[in-house]
Amino acid sequence: MITLEEVRKRAEADAKTYGYYLNPDPDFLQGLIEGLKKNWDRYGYPSCPCRLASGDLELDRDILCPCDYRDPDVAEYGQCYCSLYVSKDVYEGKAPMMSIPERRPKEKQARAYGAAAKVPAEEEVEEEAAVEAEEPTSIKKKLWYCKQCGYVVYREDPPYVCPICKAKREMFAEIKMKVRMKG
Repeated sequence: MITLEEVRKRAEADAKTYGYYLNPDPDFLQGLIEGLKKNWDRYGYPSCPCRLASGDLELDRDILCPCDYRDPDVAEYGQCYCSLYVSKDVYEGKAPMMSIPERRPKEKQARAYGAAAKVPAEEEVEEEAAVEAEEPTSIKKKLWYCKQCGYVVYREDPPYVCPICKAKREMFAEIKMKVRMKG
């Protein structure tokens, strides 16, 4: 089992590596760290403390902390969705903390609720029907590589930002493999 201190140190190290800061409010930060630990204990991986996880690592891969959406959120809003990671301006009080929109696609959110669950109320009825019809087992993983640094990942979609060189999603290309059969 991971300790709260280990979760905090991991988050601090990641923030420092990528030029971010942890939330400056000590009580709020403590709640986020406790949420990460709880998810780690519950699921065996650190899913985002502010999102509903499915308990299936493959379905939740995009919300493993730090999630795929952190870098674009911090770049655009100065903080990630749950506000664990913030920019220097937010940390120093030069920019306000605010509620930001969810980048995670609705169909991935719906999977966490289960195949028969409804998407949150703002969705259109036709989008709900499409999401409900999609089974979690329909995930088609692919090999993706970053054309800038060569990082390779096996998952449904490429990450929003390369975790190695910070190239944007557009710099990822699918690796298509040809299978040749003898005979």
